[in-house]
Amino acid sequence: MIKEISFTVYAVTDMKKSKAFYEDVLGLVPSTEFNSDSWTEYNIGDGAAGGTFAIGCSPENWKPSEDGASIAFEVDDFDKTIADLKAKNVTFKMEPGSFPTCSMAVVKDPDNNNVLIHKRKAK
Repeated sequence: MIKEISFTVYAVTDMKKSKAFYEDVLGLVPSTEFNSDSWTEYNIGDGAAGGTFAIGCSPENWKPSEDGASIAFEVDDFDKTIADLKAKNVTFKMEPGSFPTCSMAVVKDPDNNNVLIHKRKAK
């Protein structure tokens, strides 16, 4: 029986460029690096409860795709996060929108993977 999601990983082609995006632009802090050229993990939130996001460079095994799965990062301050991303000239696939249960936007990482910026609305 499956009890949790261990990690989510995005395929990337250039670790240096991707690390700069996830660390310098989105503010993630590396928690584990098996090889700085091929695999980096980031604990989200308080670790196990928040999950782990990874980026991996293994072009012979898998390739990035804007048509693949997407991850949604929950943020504390949606408007500030969006303003910060726009100030850093991040490419938006979907401009910020308000939906019945959340606010959300979709940005592109350096390999065109979709990254959702998300804020749940209070119930």
